[in-house]
Amino acid sequence: MRWVHDVFSNSVLVTSFADEANELVFTSTVLAEHYPSEPDVDLIEDYARTLPFSYDAIEMPDLARSAERHYRDPENRVDAWVRKVRRELATDDTLKVLVGITGAIKSEFAYAARDEEGTQTPIETLDLGSGSCRDFALFMMEAVRSLGLAARFVSGYLYDESLIGAGGGVIGGGATHAWVQVYLPGAGWVPFDPTNAIIGGRNLLRVAVARDPAQAAPLSGSYIGPAGAYLGMSVQVDVTVEAGGGEVAEPLQKD
Repeated sequence: MRWVHDVFSNSVLVTSFADEANELVFTSTVLAEHYPSEPDVDLIEDYARTLPFSYDAIEMPDLARSAERHYRDPENRVDAWVRKVRRELATDDTLKVLVGITGAIKSEFAYAARDEEGTQTPIETLDLGSGSCRDFALFMMEAVRSLGLAARFVSGYLYDESLIGAGGGVIGGGATHAWVQVYLPGAGWVPFDPTNAIIGGRNLLRVAVARDPAQAAPLSGSYIGPAGAYLGMSVQVDVTVEAGGGEVAEPLQKD
């Protein structure tokens, strides 16, 4: 086993096996000490407070791929959806538009947990009117990219305060979760969770960031064996709160 950092500086464990086995089980136990803070939206540069704006020439080479559209939209349907939301908001304020897009996804699309591999394209999410957290995250990424903004995919966990009796009602609490970060000059990468219309990182425990969801797969690899050897995969996530509160232990088992 060896640890490496990928192109996004995420920690990746690379494992190889020399012997044959009938079963492969990965067990990961994480103790997270979370110190949430509100995003510094007051520090957004003046030139970036209203749309449209252009990123600084020094930053743009590093942001370019995150600002590009990644999925085909020949009829510009995602653009049309964004224009509709902006008309309803009646503002060019950058932060208000992003908050509005986050809320619109939450209100207009139905949440549906999916076990299928991969992520729906933005057009599929529009056609179905539903999706999982990763589908909503991808849809929002393409929506804000249509405005010229840089966005990236975030994979992690959603902390549900109902675990300590402080309310709740969040979708996806106690499980793997996905959301979006949008780069706002002066404030940096600001998190937006369209599944729950959450702005900021209080309930969001980031594990990995990537330009595209496919780059943030929690487990990937290959095996050698008979064609019928693969019998499926099951995943179990258990979340508990450590005594004293504030720390969340999240064992993740894949087999």
